[in-house]
Amino acid sequence: MPASVVQSTRMFREKLLDDPYRPRYHFCVPEDMGVPGDPNGCFYANGRYHLMYLYNRNGVGFCWGHISSQDLVHWRHHPDAIGPGDGDEGCFSGGAFVDDDGTAYLSYWMLWGDKGIGLARSTDRHYERWQKFDANPVIKSTEWGLTETTGADGNRRIYGSSDPSNIWKKDGKYYVLTGNLLVLNKYGRKPDSLETMQGDWLDLLESDDLTSWTYKGRFYERNPEWTEPSEDNMCPSFLPLPASPDGGPASGKHLLLFISHNKGCQYYVGDYDTKNDRFIPNNHGRMTWVDNTYFAPEALVDDRGRQIMWAWLTDNPGGESPRGWSGVYGLPRTLWLGDDGTLRMRPVKELEMLRSDEQTWSDVALADGQVRKLENVVGDSCELEITLAHPTAGRCGMRVRSSPGGEEQTLLYYDATARQLVFDATRSGTDGRRAVERAPLALKDGEPLQLRVFVDRSVIEVYANDRQAICRRVYPGRDDSLDVVLFADGAEAVFRSVKAWEMMSSNPY
Repeated sequence: MPASVVQSTRMFREKLLDDPYRPRYHFCVPEDMGVPGDPNGCFYANGRYHLMYLYNRNGVGFCWGHISSQDLVHWRHHPDAIGPGDGDEGCFSGGAFVDDDGTAYLSYWMLWGDKGIGLARSTDRHYERWQKFDANPVIKSTEWGLTETTGADGNRRIYGSSDPSNIWKKDGKYYVLTGNLLVLNKYGRKPDSLETMQGDWLDLLESDDLTSWTYKGRFYERNPEWTEPSEDNMCPSFLPLPASPDGGPASGKHLLLFISHNKGCQYYVGDYDTKNDRFIPNNHGRMTWVDNTYFAPEALVDDRGRQIMWAWLTDNPGGESPRGWSGVYGLPRTLWLGDDGTLRMRPVKELEMLRSDEQTWSDVALADGQVRKLENVVGDSCELEITLAHPTAGRCGMRVRSSPGGEEQTLLYYDATARQLVFDATRSGTDGRRAVERAPLALKDGEPLQLRVFVDRSVIEVYANDRQAICRRVYPGRDDSLDVVLFADGAEAVFRSVKAWEMMSSNPY
């Protein structure tokens, strides 16, 4: 190995360690451009979590990087799983599936033009070596991202052939969903477009052998009260939903995660009609509201029955190429069904191993307009756990990544009047999307507000009562934007319990 290569590698690593926006414990693409940077192809097998990440490898093209972990916190880097070659010019988003014999499969969108959906398999224990199917594309496009054919009944069929979901198996047959963006773009965007060609849907295909696929029809019917005609359905993930954050038996409901490109990550909770191969959504929710920052969800079910998801944070700083990297994921969330039939979410418990130097405060009462700085909190790498007495009016919460005078600050609070969880980034720094994001959160009578906040350099996540969460990136321009400050505005707020931990770094650099 030439000494210059060793030296430049060390210099690059040290440069990344010194980057004020590179998170310490959120997954980052190790190098090159993670734009698009979708999580892809995650699965659990042989005691490890495997996760692929889409990135643009310099001089090569769009590849799937590959990492794995035993604890969802510390990740090992593998060779890239798939990339350009063997009939395609690169690999866009898709899913993963592990068959009964332990063989893992990746389903992906082949680049570019009228190729379609490809598959790759791996049979070695650590899934280091992947082989694309000779039969690729196993689902053929007739033009970029869509397929138009004539069925046996003579009727014209139009379906998506992009962004395949995870594959699943039922009664010895294989099933996959395909995204509809390109069909919507061609047939559903005009004012006089047929209603059936507008908005989000997914197409279902079936196979006996993974190489020959038959179109089965649309997987669900869109409810116009939930989504808009402009919204597509891409990056789908379809998995059984557990009844507990710790996994265990399935709840009987399924979760369909997806994005629309204009509105970001969202989901349906519903019933999977296995007899008719249809999904019947019971309710709908979003994971981003003001833009599409929380994007491209990917999920798996582990050996404990937990459903765990990741998402890409699309907000990147301007002129980032000289930094040598881009691409950050939100924390892994465990998802389960609440008693009321709606989705619950929280960060996985394994993240608690990063906690250090716990500090506590109790019964902090703030009058309207009062603030309380939390001393000795590591303001750019911390977790906060806060319980407030049931808010009845005004706003209560905290400022994080705040400068001493408040010139820079990110506001995280509950708006009791609007019944919303709010993330206000309008004064968060010098770059990025300085927006106000509002997530609906209706507390029950007398219910305390329970917040968990994660600060990790340029990433901030806030979770509320296991029912709602907002995750965004911020780019403070001041070195002293490190304060954490409790506040009350418009009414008294009583902080019954406040805990803070420094979060240790889990990223190698």
